[in-house]
Amino acid sequence: MAKNKNLVALILVTSLFFIWGFALNLNPVLIPHLKKACQLTDFQSSWVDSASYFAYFLLPIPAARFMQRYGYKGGILLGLVLFATGAFLFFPAAAVRNYAFFLVALFVVFSGAAFLETAANPYITRLGDPETAEQRINFSQSFNGLAATLGPWVGGVFILSGKTLTPEQEKAMSPGQLNSYLNNEASSVQIPYVIIGLVVLLVAFLIWRTSLPEIEDTDGQLQNNVISEQPASLLHQIVELLRIKQLRKGIIAQFFYVGAQAGVLGFFIRYGERIAGMSEITVSHYYLPGATACFLVGRFAGTALMRFINPVKLLLFYCAMNVLLLIVAYLVAGPVSVFAFMGVAFFMSIMFPTVFSLSIRGLGARTKLGSSLVIMGIVGGATIPPIMALVSDHINIRVAYLIPIICFAYILYFAYGNLKVKKLEVVAGH
Repeated sequence: MAKNKNLVALILVTSLFFIWGFALNLNPVLIPHLKKACQLTDFQSSWVDSASYFAYFLLPIPAARFMQRYGYKGGILLGLVLFATGAFLFFPAAAVRNYAFFLVALFVVFSGAAFLETAANPYITRLGDPETAEQRINFSQSFNGLAATLGPWVGGVFILSGKTLTPEQEKAMSPGQLNSYLNNEASSVQIPYVIIGLVVLLVAFLIWRTSLPEIEDTDGQLQNNVISEQPASLLHQIVELLRIKQLRKGIIAQFFYVGAQAGVLGFFIRYGERIAGMSEITVSHYYLPGATACFLVGRFAGTALMRFINPVKLLLFYCAMNVLLLIVAYLVAGPVSVFAFMGVAFFMSIMFPTVFSLSIRGLGARTKLGSSLVIMGIVGGATIPPIMALVSDHINIRVAYLIPIICFAYILYFAYGNLKVKKLEVVAGH
């Protein structure tokens, strides 16, 4: 009976990995779409990633506090309700075609996703035999990878129209015609996000009606002490942790990794249109899903290779390959540059979990708080894309794609400093 109960819980919680992965990987479609519908600059359109990743930056500790009081199930239910609420807000945001409204909706969606991710990862690892924890987390993460492949394709089919007006075509339109065109573009997100919201509410209902086994942390007392202490004391612990060079460098490396990932994929469609001469539909239907599929294949391939190759050396090699591929993309225009970015997606695949694991090595009893700080490095996804967008607006998007080279170069430096590490337990990746 207990085994069946755990199986149902595993299935339901695994669905959460798909849900937040799907939402996050719609962003590369939303960026060019809202740029068009709301008549934005590249810099303004990059706030899509900023709204999403700032939620991930701000919510993990409040989520941990909430789950300490109401349990994993309470945290999951609140996360799903927030997620669905944000999805439903897309309908009125599109109706008034207000970009700030869209950003609020995205922030609410990813506030919910932050709750889900904070709850689901530790819950899965404790849901069953500790010896099979790694198998369970990798199984669940595979659905996150599936969502990463399906999200851009679904978004491209059901959201993007393939109609992009040139400045000359816009000027030739009457104000009424232009307004009608822009309203039609904005409205295409309404039905997809309403459906997403309804599916998420269905999952919330199933979880609410299911008696999920409540999991207690084996070091719960320590966690409670850390989370419930006064802000001044918590700040003191954070300052002490940041004095540890390994953790400090790891947070910076994670900042650069998530920023590079968000930037490379976020402007992928725009790059394909402007530099490779491809249509919006071609890039969104084929090449962007292909890039996310490369990421998924790279994750599985990297996990397999780590059985035979030191993960740190593999990380070093993957960073070097990404620097090389980005240089190739800059020097060679056309479809070759798009294929180079697909290669970058492949070689990004192992970076988040490997950097994470290296960052928290040797923290002992302070591992949980240190892990939260590394997770907060996700704010790089809210920072690097706007910088790339400013370069794109003031120079061009081709030059903007040189910025991720700096990001991967730092991660290469971080990996080089850890070459003496012979064995590494790699955690599930983002």
